Amino acid sequence: MSGRAHTQEEKASTKNGILRVVIVGIAFVLEALLLAGMFSGLAEYGGQIAILLRVAALFLVVGIYSQKKSGSIKIPWIILIMAFPAVGVILYLLIGLSGSTKTMRGRFAQMDQVLFPHLKQDPAAMEELEKKHISCGGMARYLLHQAGYPVYHNTSVIYYDDAAKALEAQKLALSKARKFIFMEYFAIENADSWSEILHILKQKVKEGVEVRVFYDDLGSIGFINLDFQKRMEQAGIHCRAFNPMTPVFNLFLNNRDHRKMTIIDGAVGFTGGYNMADEYFNLVSPFGHWKDTGIRLEGEAVRAMTATFLEMWNAVRGDDRNDNDPSIFLTDELTVPCDPSRDPGFVQFYADSPMDKKLVGEDLYLMMINRAQRYLYIMTPYLIITEEMVRALNLAARRGVDVRIVTPGIPDKKLVYQLTRSYYPQLATDGVRIYEYTPGFCHAKMTVADDHVATCGTINFDFRSLYHHFENGCLMVDCAAIEDMKKDFEEVFTQCEEVTEKYSTGRGVLLRAGQVFLRLFAPLM
Repeated sequence: MSGRAHTQEEKASTKNGILRVVIVGIAFVLEALLLAGMFSGLAEYGGQIAILLRVAALFLVVGIYSQKKSGSIKIPWIILIMAFPAVGVILYLLIGLSGSTKTMRGRFAQMDQVLFPHLKQDPAAMEELEKKHISCGGMARYLLHQAGYPVYHNTSVIYYDDAAKALEAQKLALSKARKFIFMEYFAIENADSWSEILHILKQKVKEGVEVRVFYDDLGSIGFINLDFQKRMEQAGIHCRAFNPMTPVFNLFLNNRDHRKMTIIDGAVGFTGGYNMADEYFNLVSPFGHWKDTGIRLEGEAVRAMTATFLEMWNAVRGDDRNDNDPSIFLTDELTVPCDPSRDPGFVQFYADSPMDKKLVGEDLYLMMINRAQRYLYIMTPYLIITEEMVRALNLAARRGVDVRIVTPGIPDKKLVYQLTRSYYPQLATDGVRIYEYTPGFCHAKMTVADDHVATCGTINFDFRSLYHHFENGCLMVDCAAIEDMKKDFEEVFTQCEEVTEKYSTGRGVLLRAGQVFLRLFAPLM
């Protein structure tokens, strides 16, 4: 398919997807009105109801305060609930709950017991890493003990400074698949880029390759219609949607699958910031030039990607027909190590989940910030962070680390853009350098520090990624790709406007007041 010449089926699909967005939005409004009506209907009882509501709000506030979360997360909810009990309680029930239900946690724990024993840490790799970089060894041990992901010393990494380059490499790798293909994406759009992938997937099915596609229902809701799964299955492609949008007190609704992975035969894997939608590859440009990046892994670290996909595929719904023995996709013969001479670095794929209450994504970013000695470069589409992270960035800058943060010059969400900018002054006044990517929207999520350590994946520097979503990333130490990532940062800096001085020289009273308000309620967005 060339250009934007969509078929009637595709146009109907997009229209249907938009209709679903409207329907779900109406459902949420009706649900909120229903809850509000329950309270207002009891208005005749006057003072007694008000007292009971205040007491209930107080108990909820105490429960929120006792949670093991940052004050930046808890305080906005506490203020909202105490100031407006009815509205605050309704909002907290709809979007504030973690969604980590006992049943859901049980399913994930059951799959972890089957899958993660196949991810064994080679003691020699860990010891060598610690001998070379003791602080990096600490990060690796954290990911091993807290998230269950080993560090590998026999995986090569290729970095792509543009999502379109990653897509081309991905299509080539997919065409060489012999055993299985697993794809997991937050958003899939039934348009040109996906059409090219789908053509390859259908051919692979005919060759006997097992193909599975997994997508987030909310992330794809405006891109595909309700019969997408049916059409995939008819083509021989097994397909599932994560957490379908059914807004009737769905306690799991606020947690989305934001991961982005392709795994081929357990030997080659792709991840990064891009989804399977045309804007990520600049086939359409609603927000100027779209900057996104990705990496290709080949070797044993791909085994960790396979286990992560299988965990989600088999745990997300109890009524699905799951694998009898998912470990068959984790056998040694499927994960051939790469030649160490090709890339002598250390690679540690990892995932973050709201199911376990561990802040793996945020913790690793904090460790990256705290261990940086000479420089730390960060690229993120959103900058909505806790006071703990603000302080860590400021302390790094104060001790002489060249801390630079790249954010978009053209926003995809204007309110979130203003919220991102509200963090600039506190950072800039302490020496953190802020760059805005002027060609368009910067969607990449990656860090590089001191020439030898980097991360790349799906984890934004915002509350949703760090606290609510299923995410994934890759820690790299001494990999050849890190030099390419640094060069890309240096090129991006030349395409940006540095706004550090602008935001470090003071603001008007009204602007400061507005930013304080935005910051206060940032965790609710």
